[in-house]
Amino acid sequence: MRLAILGLLLLTPWAVARGAEPEAANMRLLGHDGLQGRSAYQPTIHRQGDRWILYVGHHGGSQAEPKPLNPLTGQAEFNGTSILDVTDPASPRYLAHIPGEPGFDEDGGAQMVRVCDNRGLRNAANPAGFTMLRTQGNAGHQLFDVTDPAKPKLLASIPAGHTHKNWWECDTGIAFLVSGLRPPWRVRRMTQVFDLNDPAKPVHIRDFGLPGQQIRDGAAMQDAHAEHGTLPTELHGGISTGPQGNRIYFGYGTNAGGIVQIIDRAKLLEGPREPTDANLRAPEVGRLVMMPWVGAHTAYPLLGMPIAEFGRDARGATRDFVMIVNESLRNECREEARQMVWFADISVESQPMVVSSWTVPEASGNFCARGGRFGSHSSNESMAPVFHKKLAFIAFFNAGVRALDIRDPYHPREVGHFIPPITERTAERCVPVDGTPRCKRAIQTKNVETDERGLVYIVDRANTGVHILEVTGEPRSIAGLP
Repeated sequence: MRLAILGLLLLTPWAVARGAEPEAANMRLLGHDGLQGRSAYQPTIHRQGDRWILYVGHHGGSQAEPKPLNPLTGQAEFNGTSILDVTDPASPRYLAHIPGEPGFDEDGGAQMVRVCDNRGLRNAANPAGFTMLRTQGNAGHQLFDVTDPAKPKLLASIPAGHTHKNWWECDTGIAFLVSGLRPPWRVRRMTQVFDLNDPAKPVHIRDFGLPGQQIRDGAAMQDAHAEHGTLPTELHGGISTGPQGNRIYFGYGTNAGGIVQIIDRAKLLEGPREPTDANLRAPEVGRLVMMPWVGAHTAYPLLGMPIAEFGRDARGATRDFVMIVNESLRNECREEARQMVWFADISVESQPMVVSSWTVPEASGNFCARGGRFGSHSSNESMAPVFHKKLAFIAFFNAGVRALDIRDPYHPREVGHFIPPITERTAERCVPVDGTPRCKRAIQTKNVETDERGLVYIVDRANTGVHILEVTGEPRSIAGLP
């Protein structure tokens, strides 16, 4: 009887602390699911027929709870991938959990997840089906048939080292996987390019990184050889514009040593593959080296932006930008500079220039004292027309998600926000004070994504689940939503 009651409770979204209310402006909650109390990283929303399916990648478990209970199976399972039906955003329905790798926090789980329609994959066995690509902790990558999202089936595994934020082109089948290979690479994370047109038979195309990250001639390179410091910072992830745009925007670094690299996609795929310095430089058309205090978690392209202020100018009325989001790592604002959002004008790709920045004002919520991380982490990545080049949504850890009007990247401004309340499952975050841990519970909004319906999905690193939101007021008007 006790187990039955526990299972019923676990199938129900975690109760919000009594009397707690979200802090919100121009955004409101539609639905919530506790994700079985698992620490969440990446949400991906995919339309499958007349259904909208949410896939959530999880960090590894905690020392206190390495294998949370999955009430669908009655088994304790290592954190992996949650799959929910969010066709009705007010009533998300948990369909399946695919266990991930053993390990804690960044070293376990299955953080990253992408999904493609098979109709864009030339050699998929079922052209009418759907395939999920996910990281397998730090053991590699896996592909699953999720045509029936409640019954995922493993298709293939790709062994690799330290993984992170992948990108998969659903219309070409080309994937840019974040992997670690030692040797011949000296960093935990670099790029492996794969052809996944047959998800059951992945084909390796090439490896790629910054000059200085590889080992040359079978021997360790001298640190002094490396560009921008003794060893170029490791890859965080990339965003491709596909063959039409012919660009990939790679972000290197987390909270320090940030580099944004603009790559000619065709040259990367078709050029010589041996990782010599010359071959690694050949596809690069532009590079922005950030100051050493900040990283480049997300490099999101905003191309062909008309700037009203420059409408009568002889040059530059329409410009290209990349929005760069750093990742905050330290709790209670300790040991690092503020991580925030930067906008770079890349109209001249070989000479990118930062033209503006944005952050949540700390005093607006006394955020450094709330507990956990304060600072940016990532932006939404969907390029669906509903929000693209109009609104951006930034995950800001204990400051929740922030909605920015980006129609003029020279002057980004906040037009809405949502900070969920903590729940009984929200995990503590601790800092040492005079040799003793000081622990606080705080929301840790880790990643955000949007869908074609104009909904916003935020997930919490501190085990508080997923919140499904809609914009109201000014941001709704900016997006042109009814």
